[in-house]
Amino acid sequence: MTAHPIRKRILLAGVALCAVLFGAGQLFGGAGGKKSPVAGPRTQQAEATKYAGAEACQACHAEVYEKFEATPHWKTMLETRRGPEWQGCEACHGPGADHIEAGGDKTKIFNFKGVSTKTISERCLQCHLYGEEHSNFARSAHNVNDVSCVDCHSVHAAKEKQFLLVRSQPELCYTCHLEVKPQFDRPFRHRVNQGLVDCTDCHNQHGGFVTRQLRSTAAQDAVCFTCHTDKAGPFVFEHAPVKTEGCMACHVPHGSSNPRLLRRSQINLLCLECHTLTVDSDVPGIPAFHNQSQKYQACTVCHVTVHGSNVSSVFFK
Repeated sequence: MTAHPIRKRILLAGVALCAVLFGAGQLFGGAGGKKSPVAGPRTQQAEATKYAGAEACQACHAEVYEKFEATPHWKTMLETRRGPEWQGCEACHGPGADHIEAGGDKTKIFNFKGVSTKTISERCLQCHLYGEEHSNFARSAHNVNDVSCVDCHSVHAAKEKQFLLVRSQPELCYTCHLEVKPQFDRPFRHRVNQGLVDCTDCHNQHGGFVTRQLRSTAAQDAVCFTCHTDKAGPFVFEHAPVKTEGCMACHVPHGSSNPRLLRRSQINLLCLECHTLTVDSDVPGIPAFHNQSQKYQACTVCHVTVHGSNVSSVFFK
């Protein structure tokens, strides 16, 4: 005799429920009520007890904590997706319970003083290793020359709050790059000392793939084209040095005694460094009818679009 469809469904549900209850009994108690030796997921409860919380730090370090609250690092206090090791003071200094119990013993907590630059940088990069801005720090000139994050940044005593710099730009960069400072005092220069341009607008201080840690545009062109967009092209007729050697083939990037940051005082002298009448040269030479002492005193009088042109192969317009 065939069972009624509804009764059949009830019977199957009952069998399934018994199987679930039996499995739970084996896992959590078994027949004797004892816990099964099957291991559950590993917890960090024991380690979590080592974290005292930023409020406990505030009790002794009130002044430091007040400065910490005025920095972007205070946002770590709102971290709820991960454990206490990512929050507040202990995100940088490690668990503080032993430090507190030992009456403030500095050996019981991570201190940024007296440790290697490699250790400091690795600790900071645990949070800051994201995107292109920091991901290439290992190959950066700063890292290679044993410069750590805290040589430029300070969480508790920053003079420049946005990026926690120990000094504002460009004075911070000048502390090491002394050879660059006089270049910005020349008659024609980028307005770095006036605060209109920052060193980090052109250079990625955390490292990159381009020489001198130069940044690049979204189209992966020279960083100069970020501001000088009219020179970027693409052009139908391109001036070869712009693509092969870059802007510095003709210009001094930081500052020059010559107008337009040119490398030579006379435009003709600059052009003649490439455009000579040497044999077996692929570079066009100066035609013989050019009398530079009289009429043709500047190449750019006629060749006005030296960066590139869409209508003239000799850059007349």
